[in-house]
Formats: sequence, C-alpha cells, structure tokens
Amino acid sequence: MPKKTDMTFEESIASLEAIVRDLEQGDVPLEQALDKFKEGIELSKECQNTLANAEKTLTKIMTETNEEVVFEDAEG
Repeated sequence: MPKKTDMTFEESIASLEAIVRDLEQGDVPLEQALDKFKEGIELSKECQNTLANAEKTLTKIMTETNEEVVFEDAEG
C-alpha cells in the first residue's frame, strides 16, 4: 500500500471502503481488526481535511484585480 500522504482523495476513500468491508465481514482477527480500525481513522481524518481544504478553496473568488475574496452565499 502506498504511503497515505501519497494517496489521492479517491484512493483514500477506496482504501477506507475496503477496510469497512473487511471489518463488517467480522472474520478478521482482533489484532488485525484493531490495526485496520486505526488505519481507517487516519484515512477518515485525511479525507475530512482534504474536503475542508477544498471547501475553503471553492469559497474564494478572485476580483478583477486578482485579489482573493471570500465568497458569501445568499444566506450570509
């Protein structure tokens, strides 16, 4: 498996889904299940960070003078 930091968001999600499938089957030895669970938590945090950073990027707009301005929707 590649280092988590080298994985794309999509690869991280696929790996997380595989871990969930393995754990849901229930036939993983306890020690291995704990390792997989820890790995899943790490992947989940990385995916959450990626999504948060993407949201920050997408909520900025550029003005005509190339200044970044935070985009405000109709609600706020």
